[in-house]
Amino acid sequence: GQYHAKVGQLTLDTNNLIARRIAELPPYLFARLDALRAEKAATGVDVIPVSIGDPDLPTPEPVVERLREAAGNPAYHRYNETAIPQFRRAIADWYRRRFAIDLDPDREIVPLIGSKEGIAHAPVALVDPGDLVLVPDPGYPVYSIGTELVGGRVSYMPLLAEREWTPDLSEIDPMDRSAAKLMWLNYPNNPTAAAGSEGFFAEALEFCRRNQILLCQDAAYSEVTFDGFRATSALSQPGALDYCVEFHSLSKTYNMTGWRIGWAAGKAAVIEALARVKSNMDSGMFAAIEAAGVAALEMPEEWISRRNKALEARRDRVVAALRRMGLAPEVPAASLYVWTPVPQGFDSSSFAAHVIDEAGVVVTPGLGFGPGGDGYFRISLTTPDARLDEAMDRLARLNF
Repeated sequence: GQYHAKVGQLTLDTNNLIARRIAELPPYLFARLDALRAEKAATGVDVIPVSIGDPDLPTPEPVVERLREAAGNPAYHRYNETAIPQFRRAIADWYRRRFAIDLDPDREIVPLIGSKEGIAHAPVALVDPGDLVLVPDPGYPVYSIGTELVGGRVSYMPLLAEREWTPDLSEIDPMDRSAAKLMWLNYPNNPTAAAGSEGFFAEALEFCRRNQILLCQDAAYSEVTFDGFRATSALSQPGALDYCVEFHSLSKTYNMTGWRIGWAAGKAAVIEALARVKSNMDSGMFAAIEAAGVAALEMPEEWISRRNKALEARRDRVVAALRRMGLAPEVPAASLYVWTPVPQGFDSSSFAAHVIDEAGVVVTPGLGFGPGGDGYFRISLTTPDARLDEAMDRLARLNF
């Protein structure tokens, strides 16, 4: 009894328990925003989040129905470490129809538990301690966090408004060019909503070829486009399969964020390395979800066009409302976001704090995407119409 009493009084020293790489890791941006929302809501405020790109519109019914059917198949109730062949083939068929790109479904495609998982695991497969990775600023935080978690070094590439939010590759330090192992790009872009262009992809691929760098393109928003714009794929450039891997997801394309299903496609050696990491870290996704993913990739493009029209109408109302407030939002041709300079007298953090305190509206401060995002805030178009309009009305009453 005395022994157990003494043991019961002992506590673990968490200063030595938690790995330094975790202790030094900042809280994830959207987890912080959600905590801020919950804190405000706990005081009785009706909070409207317009911060996270989480589609409120439903997943297509044929996809849901395919999941219902597939979930009853006992063959799908077991480990699924290599993915069902039909899903890999459906991805390859989609690339052929959409971009006229021929991919080997077994060697050049690996399914992912959402593209975020693959983006975070790519440095595990490719980056050794001390290796340099080129990361856009502002940019999706996982590019830098994934690099730093494995001991890699990050060199930020400023995204410039005067270059339509693309980096000036000629300005990258020569030492960084020679040392860099990977370059992350993301077009259509989060958070700036810049569309990107085939010309820029050609420039980036040539830069990577000359400097022996792997281009990692995050294409999560390629099918969320407006005003007739059609996004391109980095893999459509000549020779891209030697220098590029593209990460894609069904999350934004088919309103399937909670399903956690995506893929990486491109250079076979990289795909094999990423698959090897995954085989040691997870056992694949539920095969019935992959079967539903096949149904999604077989959806007619008319469904995407109708969904995009609904989002385009939201974009137009948000842009018009912000302009009436005297703000100068950029008009996106793609993505789920409107990117806007903050009013005079604010930085991005103080503006985000001001609007949640005074209006009960949660926007995303640009600083959360890197120093290059300070001075801007991001509004997501994934809030139901009436609530989105109410959020704009509340902001208008603040009289910036």
